[in-house]
Amino acid sequence: MQALLDDLGPLLTGLLTTLWMAGLSAVGALVLGVVVTAMRVSPIPVLRGVAFAYVQLFLNVPLLALLVLFVFALPDAGLLMPLPVTAVVVLIIYEAAYVAEAVRSGVNTVALGQAEAARALGLTFRQTLGSVILPQALRAVVQPVGNVMIALVMNTSLFAAVGIVELTAAANKTNLVHAQPIPIFVGAGLTYMVLALLIGLSTGWLERRVAIVR
Repeated sequence: MQALLDDLGPLLTGLLTTLWMAGLSAVGALVLGVVVTAMRVSPIPVLRGVAFAYVQLFLNVPLLALLVLFVFALPDAGLLMPLPVTAVVVLIIYEAAYVAEAVRSGVNTVALGQAEAARALGLTFRQTLGSVILPQALRAVVQPVGNVMIALVMNTSLFAAVGIVELTAAANKTNLVHAQPIPIFVGAGLTYMVLALLIGLSTGWLERRVAIVR
């Protein structure tokens, strides 16, 4: 416990790094995921094909492999970005595939008759999607998207593997100094657990507030 108190400053800095990187990644993944979902249900075959390939690719490639590729291989190709920016971009791209699948499941809960009624009223596909389908789909998948956000927060721990000092990396550095792995990593694990609980409780509350009464 003394090790945690002695290095509380660096650990809190690592926690703040985890929080801001997770926050940016969550917003980006939500936006990109909704766009990919719109492409998946688009009447244009090319868009559907691109979105399908995107989702299948990032659902089946390990995040760590993507991080290593973007961080160490892309600079050799002449594409240079700050390390935190690169990590956030990778996490956005990766988690957006999971968001897209969750939102698409919500789209499937919307009755087909509603889309047909919207077309009968003269609404375009974009208007139907934006005004009729997506609002209902998003309200139906609050909890699944919340689960994706929990996984996103946990996945920030992989940033330590590419040199970003977030919570896991800060805990590891503290352990190298004090050699007390049990209190240090238990403390870090409990912190991740608290973050997961906060997200779960928040999405549960939001789900009840926006639930569609059928």
